[in-house]
Amino acid sequence: MSDSDFVIFSALFKEAYQECFGHAITTPLTETESKALCNKILDQTGLSIGWKSVKNYSIFIADPAAGKKENPSVATLDTLARYVLHAPYTNEIKRKDEEGHHPYWYEYRGKHVKAQPGKSTNKGARTVIFGFIILLLPLATVIFFKVIMPAAGQSFTDDFAHTDDAALQNNGWMVKAKDADWWNKRNVSPGALTLYTLKGDNWPDTVFKPEIRNLLLRKIPAECFTAEVHLESFIPQAEWQQTGILLMEDTTFNGKSIRLSLAYNDYFGGMKRPKEILIQAISSLGNGFGKPEEIAHKVLFYPDSVPNSNFLQQSLQNSALRIEKRGNKFRFLYAGGIKQNGAFKEVASQEFDIKPKYIGLFAIRGFTDSPAIPVKFKFFKLTGESCASK
Repeated sequence: MSDSDFVIFSALFKEAYQECFGHAITTPLTETESKALCNKILDQTGLSIGWKSVKNYSIFIADPAAGKKENPSVATLDTLARYVLHAPYTNEIKRKDEEGHHPYWYEYRGKHVKAQPGKSTNKGARTVIFGFIILLLPLATVIFFKVIMPAAGQSFTDDFAHTDDAALQNNGWMVKAKDADWWNKRNVSPGALTLYTLKGDNWPDTVFKPEIRNLLLRKIPAECFTAEVHLESFIPQAEWQQTGILLMEDTTFNGKSIRLSLAYNDYFGGMKRPKEILIQAISSLGNGFGKPEEIAHKVLFYPDSVPNSNFLQQSLQNSALRIEKRGNKFRFLYAGGIKQNGAFKEVASQEFDIKPKYIGLFAIRGFTDSPAIPVKFKFFKLTGESCASK
């Protein structure tokens, strides 16, 4: 690797670190940090880098005089470039077959070579690189506007007509903590994505670490946005079966998060109260900040008090959840009933100091032994909005 490529590699690694942790690199990565970065790259790109190599790269980049000069492969450079450029999700086989020329590394490299006017470059090589970038521009434009995330004022919608892995990846979705046995049942209901209320939660308890299996994630397009999900006939029946929308600062559950759920509750800290089906909103400050805070607790039904099971089935036949973010203000809304076009009603509105980068669709039951029941997602919409007050 030439000296100029080492400079570009260093800039690429620093940018990947900034993307993952939200601040500039100042010291070499620990083993835990190296694994966290590798996991995030794998989640977003579908490609892997060894954590030990990442740790060695960070030693060299943080202090070139202290560590031996690193020589990462072109495949590794392409994987890092895919991560910082938010390239579509892929895998090693697909990349080898379709993109063995490692276009994202050369795209990233070309931009940095062009940005260094004082550097001399082989004219022929420079012409090839710039020509390649020009050829990539139309593709990059399509990827940016169609596959990655819509910018403010544009919308992404998914009616889950196709739920195979390729279709979901092409639509910009990624799956975290995939449980193959349950994930393979996602297409049991045509025209819907079916998840199941598996054991897990996005914050830890005294025994279990935070984890949500088969969490469907995508990047959020803009600082301000509206997100909406429609469900079909989801009736939670046991402790803490729930589903909804999860906003996250990162994909590791270490950052701040907000969760809006349609849920079941029969735990009241020893107090005797009727069981509930409710809309709940909860915020968490992340790892190391103690317990989450309940923002909203709106009871929809007391199951033991409704006339019959048919009443619940009709009332929850078409449920929808919506989150609106404008600046630091969040609105949480719910709609339900027999008709698909039921009106949304505000459940809560509050300000939070959180800048979510990812949005997720989930089905969980906390760390309880409640049964796994299906959740049918019929529709999802995410729209980037102007942050100007309305």
